[in-house]
Amino acid sequence: MSLIKIFSKELEQESVSTRKMLKIVPDDKYDWRPHPKSMTIRALTTHIAEIPGWIEHGITNDGLDFAATPYNPKVINNTKDLLELFEESVAKSKAQLIEENEDKLNGRWVMRNGDAVLLNLSKAEVIRHSLSQLIHHRAQLGVYLRLLDIPIPGVYGPSADEMNH
Repeated sequence: MSLIKIFSKELEQESVSTRKMLKIVPDDKYDWRPHPKSMTIRALTTHIAEIPGWIEHGITNDGLDFAATPYNPKVINNTKDLLELFEESVAKSKAQLIEENEDKLNGRWVMRNGDAVLLNLSKAEVIRHSLSQLIHHRAQLGVYLRLLDIPIPGVYGPSADEMNH
């Protein structure tokens, strides 16, 4: 099986779980954060919604330089807009996870801030890194939602909220 097929299948599976988590973010909690050093729900969920798009960027570009292209996240204020951003990101990446791009996966992708190299990965590693980041930050969102006493949907099986005790 090709890496493209593996990554495509994994993106689809992780998107289902991520969508379930993003759907339950209350519109009145976007400024909430569990600790002063933590991101707000707005920052965290916007980041989560954008992450699938990294796959498309990794396949179609050779890198990213924050000195030339500063990061300015889209301002999200409600769950409807959050889900739209997520779906756009997923769709862009799915469109690039095609067999014709398998040969591109060995190419290099470099993230930098001017002369400082932050990441230097193969394009396949960019996809793996993106999927890992999606999973990591989705779990972080689960903790945020738990602290707000919002029932958590199951991801890789039933959650404690879905189990019958």
